[in-house]
Amino acid sequence: MNISWIDSNSDLSVLLDEMAGCSRYAMDTEFHRERTYFPQLALIQIKHNNKIFLIDPTSVELQLFTDLFASESLCVLHAAQQDLEVLNHACGSAPARIFDTQVAAGFVGMSTPSLSSLVLSELKISISKGDRLTDWLRRPLTADQKTYAATDVEHLFSIQDNLEARLIDLERLDWVNEACEELRVRPAGPVDPSDAWLRVKEARALKGPARGVAKAVCEWRERKAMAADIPPRRVLSDIAILGIAQIVPTTTEDLLKARGVEHRQIGGEVGRELLAAVDRGKTLVVSLPQIENDDVDKELRPAVGLITAWMSELARTHHIDATLLGTRNDILALLRKSPQGRLSVGWRAEMVGKDIERILSGEAGLSFNGHGRLRLLPTNNPTI
Repeated sequence: MNISWIDSNSDLSVLLDEMAGCSRYAMDTEFHRERTYFPQLALIQIKHNNKIFLIDPTSVELQLFTDLFASESLCVLHAAQQDLEVLNHACGSAPARIFDTQVAAGFVGMSTPSLSSLVLSELKISISKGDRLTDWLRRPLTADQKTYAATDVEHLFSIQDNLEARLIDLERLDWVNEACEELRVRPAGPVDPSDAWLRVKEARALKGPARGVAKAVCEWRERKAMAADIPPRRVLSDIAILGIAQIVPTTTEDLLKARGVEHRQIGGEVGRELLAAVDRGKTLVVSLPQIENDDVDKELRPAVGLITAWMSELARTHHIDATLLGTRNDILALLRKSPQGRLSVGWRAEMVGKDIERILSGEAGLSFNGHGRLRLLPTNNPTI
């Protein structure tokens, strides 16, 4: 395997100049987020032509990637969602055109395969899963670590070529391109701090002022964690937030009565900020998020299960990963006639949208064929 290590701006600039105008390149990243709020980019792997380059993001200016990412060059990745988030945070941008081999595999009947399983099924090559506990920020990397990292991009071109040939035969390549663009522009990154309380287990069970306090304290914790780039639990544990919400303290001494609160966490200005958050929260009236089908007409709610069953049948029939076809939220958006509904446009409308419209209008119904499958049959009593 031809591997080059890059840890200087000059060497990176030479590589990027060589890549200018290339038709495609493969990319992967290694990152950590255990000790920080934002993911720490630890390594970038790129395959260009037949060479693999390992780039040390701690030693180069990552803004140098801007022109490559903005170009028409296609970036081939596997399971790209987290890579895109990491690149956007670390580099300020991400590739403008992507081909995700995991997404593409879903359109030929595979269900979110790992890279190793995809390489095995498509190329009959077994690759090592490596050490999942590797500290990718430690320098220097060993030869084995470099080889393992390079393996993540080594076979992506071959996988892409194999999948594209099958997708062209199935007339689904445009569908994959549409799904990859959908993934590329999907919002990613930190949650809205005002919604952070919803991720605390048992917080939804709180009532009255306790719920408001939990919401306000969670928002304060999230903002502190973001500012310091540390995990929220390092600011205050979930159990401490629940304890504070139940006690509704007014003094530092009261704070220490809450389970999980330590003196070192609430000293000085931090303690005053925390008590101010508690005071704000006492007056908040916080409602639980609306249940997904609350704003769907009661007459249409039974249709959700019916449509879900038919979509699963279509996914099985056409050998498409059902998670790509649509979610419960997509069904609800269709029932609400949302203009942003994914089932009403593009390849999903082509595959399932018309069937769903026929079901909703009463022009067609579902029947069991006696052999474990569903079928769509016309009805004699369409809805007026």
